[in-house]
Amino acid sequence: MPEHTGFLTYLLAMLPGLRENARNLGHSFVGHHRLDYRGLEPIFMSLLVMIVFILLAIEVRAKFQRLDETVIPEEKLTLRTFFEAFFGFFYNMARDIMGADNAKRYFPIIGGSAAFIFFSNATSLLPGFNPPTSSLNVTVGCALFIFLAFNYYGLKENGWAYIAHLAGPKWYLAPLIFPVELISTCVRPVTLAVRLMVNIGVDHLVGSIFLGLIAVLVPVPIMFLAVIVILVQTLVFCLLSCIYIGLATEKHEHHH
Repeated sequence: MPEHTGFLTYLLAMLPGLRENARNLGHSFVGHHRLDYRGLEPIFMSLLVMIVFILLAIEVRAKFQRLDETVIPEEKLTLRTFFEAFFGFFYNMARDIMGADNAKRYFPIIGGSAAFIFFSNATSLLPGFNPPTSSLNVTVGCALFIFLAFNYYGLKENGWAYIAHLAGPKWYLAPLIFPVELISTCVRPVTLAVRLMVNIGVDHLVGSIFLGLIAVLVPVPIMFLAVIVILVQTLVFCLLSCIYIGLATEKHEHHH
């Protein structure tokens, strides 16, 4: 993706000490490039998103502890009602795909992914901020987390049967089916990462171009489209994650 200066990039550029120390952090995971102050922005933005979300979660948790207020539905949109609707939607989606028991068990993964990706995507609507999900390093990290999670839980729930089911229902089909299934499984994090990065990166870039051309009124339709992209990409990532975890944890029978 083309690089463009965001608020944190500009701030780091004004601090020579941080700019020089950035090179001491090593190399990027994707491309193995030496980090510079531009490469640090997705890391700082990811940390900023997590800090903001944790603070919001603490505020909502404090409201839920006041039982006399919690049992009474609020008439207008507040932080509490937003969290209830947001996580309620993704829990219902996970329940419909994985079943009620698995939804409760694995919802911390789905809910955490939904929150991080949604709030990261939403920073694209703030002028001067680059969303961390427009960086391939960040989206690869998210996708690898899901990849490791569904393989770990698949092995934990099914043991050898999880590996054996990749070989197909009959042993004589294994040389043909196993390589295809193995490649298909390994490609999943690649598609998750690239799809999220490209959509958010291009959406943010287009919005920045229109905002730079004419800052009044013209970017408004683009921002409405950006909201749709933010919601859809969060939904797609979590939907596929639910499907992958659900497929991995369902009971497999090894056929001879």
